[in-house]
Amino acid sequence: MDSDGPIEIYIQEGKRIYFASDQHLGAPSDEESAIREKKFVQWLNQIQPDCQALFLLGDLFDFWFEYKEVVPKGFVRTLGKLAEFTDNGIPLYFFVGNHDLWMKDYLEKEIGVQLFRKPQVFLIQNKKFLIGHGDGLGPGDIGYKRMKKVFTNPLAKKLFYLLHPDFAVWLGKTSSRKNKYISGDDDNVFLGEENEWLVHYCRRKLETTHYDYFIFGHRHLPLNISLESNSTYINLGDWVNYFTYAIFDGEDVHLLESDIIK
Repeated sequence: MDSDGPIEIYIQEGKRIYFASDQHLGAPSDEESAIREKKFVQWLNQIQPDCQALFLLGDLFDFWFEYKEVVPKGFVRTLGKLAEFTDNGIPLYFFVGNHDLWMKDYLEKEIGVQLFRKPQVFLIQNKKFLIGHGDGLGPGDIGYKRMKKVFTNPLAKKLFYLLHPDFAVWLGKTSSRKNKYISGDDDNVFLGEENEWLVHYCRRKLETTHYDYFIFGHRHLPLNISLESNSTYINLGDWVNYFTYAIFDGEDVHLLESDIIK
């Protein structure tokens, strides 16, 4: 649903906006993923009563590919709960991540999410937000940017589509589970603001337009960094190691750790 103009949201009294990212359901194994999924659904149950809108900023699944009549099995607790949100009139904004970039329209048609494939501007209670998954933005990360061009190439998608779903999904899951963001290596270490490419991206955006908040996922680190011009960059962390999320109460964004027992 990518929109060129800002999307406006006004918060009702007693309500909040919630943000979460990088659940990577399906990793590092089906058994361990099931434990994390139940915790995520517990959190969804907790926030539902005062949730005005829910933003999921990508990589909900560690691997996702939709055929015409086939989608990966599993995740029924999460999908059912998200459907309950939209059925009850709670908007669900979903940003495609690098692990679920082959998403088509299943979640839009089946659950009613509003799907985005690039960063989107929102005006929430008159505060200006730039929101996205965060992959491929800013300087550096050349290897990933080249890989993304291959993965989003129509011919590459067509060739993958022609594989038998059982083999294709196995191949996709195996490749995704070896991804550096799940293995917990040095990419999950904070090396200072000057080495954070999303910080560079945000500062470049501020050269031409003011944003009160930049909110991204992908990095797997919970980060709250003050920028120039009364602007803040928030990275949501993940639901693999940190179980973190953010709330906007109409005044400020707060980065929090879930009190669901890990």
